[in-house]
Amino acid sequence: MHDQALPYHESRQQPNNGDQAPEFSKGAKLLAQVVSYITHPLFIPLLVTFLLLQSLPEYFVAFKQESRKFPYDLLYFRVGLISLLFPLLTVVLAKTLGFISSIYLNTQRDRIIPYVAIIIYYFWAFYTFLEEGRAPKFYSAFFLGMFLAISISFVTNSFWKTSMHATGWGGVIGFLLSLMWGMHMNVAMPLVITFMVAGIVGTCRMILKAHTPAEIYLGFSIGIITQLASCWMLVV
Repeated sequence: MHDQALPYHESRQQPNNGDQAPEFSKGAKLLAQVVSYITHPLFIPLLVTFLLLQSLPEYFVAFKQESRKFPYDLLYFRVGLISLLFPLLTVVLAKTLGFISSIYLNTQRDRIIPYVAIIIYYFWAFYTFLEEGRAPKFYSAFFLGMFLAISISFVTNSFWKTSMHATGWGGVIGFLLSLMWGMHMNVAMPLVITFMVAGIVGTCRMILKAHTPAEIYLGFSIGIITQLASCWMLVV
């Protein structure tokens, strides 16, 4: 994962079709870069977990009971370990051992090891949550959707530079749609806000020339479809 924020960076080659891409001011590019960092897909599992715990705590009573210092601390630690710390350590270790040329993952070859590692991490999260039986099925389905999205993006990475920012936020949209569809929850307001954030994120990626519109749309499509498919498999 993969775009310009944190250890994942995707440099955008200049178009070779003779079209002149629009130029943006340094201020606009700086703002787009800041937004890209803040909305990096590595943060999404923790964000979704936080929002679920705040809005639907009754589904996570088992995790609250095992808390040590503050409510749900072990769950936050677990999700942060799998979705943030392990991927970061994987990239740093791969760079230290010389398996990748840059921690920013500028080339498709550099992305192979992190992609494979993150696929394993998310499958591990999905499988353990499902087998333990303490997490609600829609939460396990979210991690299944993330696993499927990253797996598909790993395949498409051989042909297109799929935006993982778009894939991640498309996954949030798909997850909210699955709550509306599979759980009949009223998530209209969060869905509208997420659409707005996703639009801003996609625009920022194009301002930074990290992706074409097609690569942004592909990412959104992968994220939405995989979450809906996961809901269909586990919840509906």
